[in-house]
Amino acid sequence: MIRLWTAGLCLLTACSGSKISDQFSSAEEQGTVDMKLEEASGLVASAAHPGYFWTHNDSGNSAELFLIDSTAHITATMPLGNVSNRDWEDITLGPGPDPDKTYVYVGDIGDNKGQHQFKIIYRLEEPTGIENKRIENFDTLFIQLPDGPRDSETLMIDPISSNMFIVSKREDSVRLYLFSNTWKSGDTLTAELKIKMPYNLTVAADISADGSEVLLKNYDHIFYWKRKGSEPIADLLSQTPLELKYKPEKQGESIAWKRDGSGYYTLSESTTHERARLLFYKRK
Repeated sequence: MIRLWTAGLCLLTACSGSKISDQFSSAEEQGTVDMKLEEASGLVASAAHPGYFWTHNDSGNSAELFLIDSTAHITATMPLGNVSNRDWEDITLGPGPDPDKTYVYVGDIGDNKGQHQFKIIYRLEEPTGIENKRIENFDTLFIQLPDGPRDSETLMIDPISSNMFIVSKREDSVRLYLFSNTWKSGDTLTAELKIKMPYNLTVAADISADGSEVLLKNYDHIFYWKRKGSEPIADLLSQTPLELKYKPEKQGESIAWKRDGSGYYTLSESTTHERARLLFYKRK
């Protein structure tokens, strides 16, 4: 059943008057991003390399993954072979075909004009080395939304259920879509529309490594949910969230939990006058 919230309408205007939770500290700058990563549009903490993060640029740039350290320094650049960056908008980490391995998922899911019939997900085993190399072995999934083409910048995977989610961007009440993570390379799936949520301009989300906490951000605010057990993500996100501290960034389109849950990071695109910085919000 699809549910459209009718309560909490302040969230439609980004809850400008809501109280900010004090669970996390204010932003701490960790480092300045290299101009090679001037249009960062996704961020996820590495499992294979503690203290490092996977990220990428968005449309108009090369189809490359970057591994950065905790000071935002690029330590490795890894192009994906024979694909383009139509509009890479998010990246996540989670389970996959081999239960003993961790996988990186890249979401080519942006669609500013709402014109692409399919969104594309690339899945690869998380690289274990820290060196520049070309990645040739990866899986490709084509996703169709049940209600037509829509812009989206948010991809996440639930480590408890292994289900994957896309959140639309531009509606007054954005849409949460689910698809099962049981696909094979080359498959085409139609996602299921689960709920509509009273947010707009959603640009990033992340589920903690243990599956217990969820972050969702738009350009101005970060929203937070805490699981009480293992309830479905759609049920969790139907509940009223807390709002967390956020230092507004120019074109801030990335958020990621630290792997141990001790805080969260944000990363933005660079501008003509200022390079982006990796920001950390420590749990108190």
